[in-house]
Formats: sequence, C-alpha cells, structure tokens
Amino acid sequence: MYFHDAETLERNELEKLQVERLKKTIEQAANSPYYSEVFKKNNIDPSIIKSADDIKKLPFTSKDDLRSQYPYGLLTKPIDEFVRLHASSGTTGTPTAVFYTQKDLDTWADLMARSMYAVGLRRSDVLQNMSGYGLFTGGLGIHYGSERLGCLTVPAGAGNTKRQIKLIRDFNVTAMHIIPSFALYFAAKVREEGFDPADMPWRIALIGAEPHTEHTRRKIEEMMHIKAYNSYGLSEMNGPGVAFECTEQDGMHVWEDSYIAEIIDPETGEHVAEGEIGELVMTTLTREGMPIIRYRTRDLTRFLPGECKCGRTSRRIDRIMGRADDMLILKGVNIYPMQIEKIIMGIPEVGHNYVIELFKEGLMDQIRVKVEIKEEFFVEDMRALQGIQKKISSMLRDEILITPRVELVQHNSIPKTEGKAKRVVDLRDEED
Repeated sequence: MYFHDAETLERNELEKLQVERLKKTIEQAANSPYYSEVFKKNNIDPSIIKSADDIKKLPFTSKDDLRSQYPYGLLTKPIDEFVRLHASSGTTGTPTAVFYTQKDLDTWADLMARSMYAVGLRRSDVLQNMSGYGLFTGGLGIHYGSERLGCLTVPAGAGNTKRQIKLIRDFNVTAMHIIPSFALYFAAKVREEGFDPADMPWRIALIGAEPHTEHTRRKIEEMMHIKAYNSYGLSEMNGPGVAFECTEQDGMHVWEDSYIAEIIDPETGEHVAEGEIGELVMTTLTREGMPIIRYRTRDLTRFLPGECKCGRTSRRIDRIMGRADDMLILKGVNIYPMQIEKIIMGIPEVGHNYVIELFKEGLMDQIRVKVEIKEEFFVEDMRALQGIQKKISSMLRDEILITPRVELVQHNSIPKTEGKAKRVVDLRDEED
C-alpha cells in the first residue's frame, strides 16, 4: 500500500529524523559561499538544533538571495560533481539556477515515484508526460519518477493535440501529466476530434504547475472521465514531488522525511496558528549539492488538521491558493485571482478559459473578467446572455466585494498557451 516506510512513521520518529537531517543539512550548507557567510554572521551551527521547532532559529532564504548568488554561490561541492542544472527563464532579471548531484537526482526520482504510487500508479501503467521538458523541472521530474516506478513512459512533451490523442489511443495510456488549463482545453479537443473521453484508456491525471481551484479539478474530472490528483513542487526544492495528494484527494502530503514545511505570516515571519492560511516556507533535508534553508516560496496555503484516512502520517497542505505577491489591490480591496477562478469555474455555463484584465478608466483602476461561454449557451438570445453575465458579476461581487466588468466571449476565443496559463493581464501601463 505504501512505497516507502517513511510514509507511516510515528510523529516522534519523523521529527527525530528531521532533527538529524536538519543538523546534517546545516553542516553541508556551511560549505557553500552563501550559507558560510550567513552562518558566521548569525553564529549558527548544527548544535543549536535540539528539536524540529528550532528551525525558527535559522534565517529565511529568499528568491532575491538565490538571484544574488547566481550562478554558483549556493553550491556545496566542486562543479564537476554536479550532473544536472535547471534554471528559471530569467526573462525579468537575473535567473535562479538549481544544481543536482547524481545522488540528488536519485533522491528526487524516488520521491516522485512515491508520489505517483500514492495516487494509484503502478508499474503496469503507461504514463504520457504532456509537460514541457528542458530547464523547466516539471517534465524531467515526472519522467524520471515514472521510470523509477517502472511505468512505460511516453515523453510526448507539450502541445500538438492530435499527436497526443493518437499516442494515448495507440499505446493505451492510462495516466498523464498535464497542466490544469491545458487539460480543460485538451478535453474539448478530444471531443472535437470525434472521440468520447469516456472511451479513452486513461484513468489518472497528475495536475500541477499552476494554482487551480477545486472547481477546476472537478471540471477536469467530469470532462475527461478521469481522476485528477493535485501536486506541489518548486525548482528550489528539486521540482515536483514536494507534496502530493493520495487517493483520498484530501490535501497534499508533504514528504517530511525530505522537507520541513512551515507556514508563516507573510508580514511578520512568525508561524500562524494551525489551519490558518499563510506563506509556505520550505527546507530541504536530503539535498547534498545545493541545500536550501527556510526558503520563502511566496505560495499561500495552510496545514490541514487531523490525519488522512490513507494512513500516511505526514502533514498535509491545502491546495495553493495563490501567491503572496499575486494579490491585486483595487479600490482598497485585496483580491486574489484564485477567488475569481473559484466562482467562475463553478458556473455551469462557463467554458474552460478566462482572463482577468486590469485597466484604467480615467484615473481609476478597474478590473474586467473575460469569460468563455460554452457553445450551447452562446446563443442569439441576448436576454439569456445578459442573465448569465449578471449572475457572474453578482457572484464575483459577493466574493471579492467590488463589481468587476464581466465580458462573455465565445468558446475558444481566448488565446491558449502550452505552458502555464496567464490569467492576469495588466493593461494599465500600456494605457498611460
């Protein structure tokens, strides 16, 4: 039932293992130029860690810290001991680079295999990886985890819908890795090609890489006739496989033998109460080449109380609700894009795509939500469309406390992307 003994460790045993590995992580990190300086400045050494709670004695690491140490400042070993590099795009400034030794890659593959096993994948499955490869960690992370589990792995990559459908049908693909926004688009394209999703061989979809609501997950499941499992990862912590749902679909298990997770108030940096939403902070416990301590992810979530029915003892986090730096402030009101998605994706008439536009009207900032409507509802009867428009506008006002402009558009009229969907478009600078 379980892939690794660590999944069911008693809490005291798990925390004992965390303390042991955190001490070793501090010792290893001290070999890097960056942490060597930080530890000297703050009088930090492994002896200050007596319990898992003592992690609060360590300073945070930020995205800016990683950028400032580009390219080699966080490495604990000579460069010739590393075998893999992943990096952010760096299109908006200095990129971040993440390096892996062979041991790091093996550990990551094991964590990914464990994650896939938790949602029901077995070596008899055929997995089609419909994610981009390259510097993005999602593609290769899933790929090596699938092979480690023993699945026949199809590295299809992103895009080319007709080829994806042919591969799935020809090789009886039972599982796929797919970005949520593309999954909705793909389900519609399968029907357009004349196939019923209920007749496809798939049974499991691994979805992640972009925040999405429970309504979006349920819509994917209904449209594709599949079970879709949420996951969480970030390149600074290896990539995917940091936390994963199990078959209960009741939160994502953090693999706490490899990571320490904290949830803090983004403003004060203090731990929030159990069950409260805050910023996720992550520490690696098994990375040897580039350990990262108390990394501020900027992702917003909460710990779920209680134990999971699956029997795994690791703490669970809720789905990512957005990013601390994604918050929009309009007319004095704080708005997270996920609040808007939660409402939109729960409305039956809505298709699978939407976009939030920020624009200026005179000197005032305004918000407009463009929503694709299913073909059967996009009819000539303007009164019916106006009714849908008013319903969406009213429900959004109740959720975000201001009334956005709602524009209904035809099915497939909003441009699609093969990677992460761009849900918020800021037009204000263009209008200045």
